[in-house]
Amino acid sequence: MVGEAGHAHRLTGLLRDNADALVERWVATVASTVRGRATGAELERDFREFLAALLPVADADGRDVTSARFAELRSVLEEMSRSRARAGYTPAETASSVFALKRVVFELAGNDDDPELFKQLLAFSELLDAFGLITFETYARAREEIIKEQSEQLLELTTPVVKLWEGVLAVPLVGTLDSARTQVVMEKLLETLVETGSEQAIIDITGVLAVDTQVAQHLLKTVVAARLMGAECTISGIRPQIAQTIVELGIEFGDITTKASLADALRHALRKEGADIVRVNR
Repeated sequence: MVGEAGHAHRLTGLLRDNADALVERWVATVASTVRGRATGAELERDFREFLAALLPVADADGRDVTSARFAELRSVLEEMSRSRARAGYTPAETASSVFALKRVVFELAGNDDDPELFKQLLAFSELLDAFGLITFETYARAREEIIKEQSEQLLELTTPVVKLWEGVLAVPLVGTLDSARTQVVMEKLLETLVETGSEQAIIDITGVLAVDTQVAQHLLKTVVAARLMGAECTISGIRPQIAQTIVELGIEFGDITTKASLADALRHALRKEGADIVRVNR
């Protein structure tokens, strides 16, 4: 029984007793694969944290790495994978850090022919394989989050709300208008209307590639939302080709003011603002 207990903990003891040499060799092995994107000190910090979480479970197999026993190790590995995804590492480079440990540990065991240690090493190898797969899954999720964030930032950049005059805002749209982008336009316009107290807003579609029924519906929703905030909207930049398309599609803009150019829309908005000021002063 004592012998079995000694065998059961032998690999863990080997890792713990040789931790410094193990981490040093591990860093040297991985440093050559990351092409200078991480310093040796950064790798050493990450690997020491990983090893500290690994030691309590080093004698387990990798058949159920989703269990509570592996929670801390999963957390460390997932955080490392996310940070590397954001730093531009490839999935293979991220997973190689885990797989490199396997090679270093086998080298550390050397020529020890203890069959029980060999069995533990095989189980340890399966454990690292399972956690290597987790790095791929975490990396994929992190990249999806990054792409989503970048898409949202790009939408913000491509849908500016500009203050043209006191009480007059403009939203110059360029490219394709879809549901996601229209939602951003609506939110930014409403927020800026509240912040500035403006009562006139111009949605300029000079740079919109095409207008179909869906795009028209998006524009109408934005106008209605602005009206609910007490602002009047004018749609400008309706070129002859787009006007013809709107007619052919039978799209009705109702009582929404439309102008051919941004300059025309601005003149209209300023007249409206001036009329409102005169009315209030009276």
